[in-house]
Amino acid sequence: MTQPLIETRNLKKYFRTPYGSLHAVDDINIKINRGETLGVVGESGCGKSTLGHVLVKLLDATDGEIYFEGRDILKLDKRRSKELRTEMQIIFQDPYTSLNPRMTVAQIIAEPIHANKILRRKNEITKRVLELMDVVGLSERLFHTYPHELDGGRRQRIGIARALAVNPKFIVCDEPVSALDVSIQAQILNLLMDLQESMGIAYLFITHDLSVVRHISDEIAVMYLGQCVERAPARELFENPLHPYTKALLKAIPEPNMKGRDTPFETIQGEPISPIDPSPGCRFAARCEYAAELCATEEYALNEVGPNHVVACSRCIR
Repeated sequence: MTQPLIETRNLKKYFRTPYGSLHAVDDINIKINRGETLGVVGESGCGKSTLGHVLVKLLDATDGEIYFEGRDILKLDKRRSKELRTEMQIIFQDPYTSLNPRMTVAQIIAEPIHANKILRRKNEITKRVLELMDVVGLSERLFHTYPHELDGGRRQRIGIARALAVNPKFIVCDEPVSALDVSIQAQILNLLMDLQESMGIAYLFITHDLSVVRHISDEIAVMYLGQCVERAPARELFENPLHPYTKALLKAIPEPNMKGRDTPFETIQGEPISPIDPSPGCRFAARCEYAAELCATEEYALNEVGPNHVVACSRCIR
């Protein structure tokens, strides 16, 4: 059996608050193979971005394990953790605030090369920066340009080039197209897919847009209040969604069909429970039309209901 590039086991991230412990990521188990994409979807506040930040060690995990090429990276010392930065990178959601406004395009892309001492000679660094700019579709004339002089698409290309500068094997894409126009979104998505095909990079692609995640993902994980409630191959999830929350998300996708404009728009009823010290039971039960009394008291683990298709729902595993 092929060893996954990155794997988590019972990964948790809790934040202390004056009112208790906020369960941002709770018992997440995922695997991503080389050259593949795991899409993570869910509404705002479900823990998607926190999961990505924990995977690349921008945030410390509360509990659990993260294995990268078979090594538990949570046990690495400071020196080895720094070396890991060349293997794992992140593309942030906002292409403006994630870039230093006082640095030029060339300086931003060259920064990780300097920091990790990948190249030392100025001419070699300049050549590498120009290569990266060409790879992501940035014109050479933008070499000395500042981020505020560019549009959102070009700024995000800078972020992608910066992530590629250290030749990573794994990149967390934290909603990289949500702040961009639709036409620019398509360009960035196609760029990411081309880079994956040519370089074999693995992605964790975080988004709330199911249309986007279907386009780029091999497998999709659905998160709700810090937990994974369903995970399946992308095509299987869209053709055979099982968890009530997954079905609700899919029904919310707008359809470009004038005939369906009079179709009643279905919404999820009820209010989400608090993620601070949640009580045992299904966290979606308060909003689920199929919930039974047992759902409010018993927590269901992910169970396999088909090939590589797992779901955490009593209704689906009976």
